[in-house]
Amino acid sequence: MKAHILRALNRRPQWQTLTPSKILLVAYILLALAAPAIAPQNPYDPLQIYGWEASSPPGTWGSGGYLYLFGTDGLGRDIVSCILYGLRISLVVSVTSAAVAALIGLTAGVSAAYFGRWADIVIMRLVDLQLSLPTILIALIAIVTLGPGIDRIILALIIAQWASYARLARSVALSETNKSYMDAARLMRLPTSRIIFRHLLPNSIAPAVTLIPIEVGHAVALEATLSFLGLGVPIDKPSLGSTVANGFQYLLTGQYWISLFPGLALFGLIASINLVGEDVRRRLDPRSRPV
Repeated sequence: MKAHILRALNRRPQWQTLTPSKILLVAYILLALAAPAIAPQNPYDPLQIYGWEASSPPGTWGSGGYLYLFGTDGLGRDIVSCILYGLRISLVVSVTSAAVAALIGLTAGVSAAYFGRWADIVIMRLVDLQLSLPTILIALIAIVTLGPGIDRIILALIIAQWASYARLARSVALSETNKSYMDAARLMRLPTSRIIFRHLLPNSIAPAVTLIPIEVGHAVALEATLSFLGLGVPIDKPSLGSTVANGFQYLLTGQYWISLFPGLALFGLIASINLVGEDVRRRLDPRSRPV
């Protein structure tokens, strides 16, 4: 009886169990897009920030005539506004870095499988070396070398993430290179670039679709970690990571709200991305489907 119930639960449509995560992710995206219209203040505009209202507790009415629902940080910025604008930075950084890393990694992996020999050896030894190290360590080395800034943190995340795509693309492309359509393309003496980008790469890209959402969530966590350490987004920019970092020094004085609410928003964003990514993987990977 117990086994029958478990099988029945596994056969439920996957959209039923993951609907809350999808709704939450869509809500995050819509809030980020609408931040300039719905945020109580612009945390980038010093004319809208009142320094004497710094570290105001949640529920305080501000001089601008609006409610500080989640309080203010140490600079007098509304926490709700920092979260909304921080979502924009976190999503832009993570999606951009994951997309570019996927493009570079897929191209490198497919090229390694197609050319073989020295190209395969060089690319895959570089991939093996990078994957043997923690991703956060690669990102730290890159950002220390490049310096802080939004554009530099995007580049650092690209450097830290491309290897995962390269390994996955190579494993798929190796099985594709021996198929009949590839033999026909070689017999027709098509240019190498056309064979790779018009034939081999499109047929090797499907598994990467399952990896991209997971890497986007990973990029959000990496950006927040680097910003928290003061090595990512500058501390005066309201990213989720830097907002949490701004409130860390106030925790011992009881001003918990400066870090708590941005931290909860960050947790919800990463969790929703990972759950939706897992749903995509289950739908596209036949091996993960219940029997």
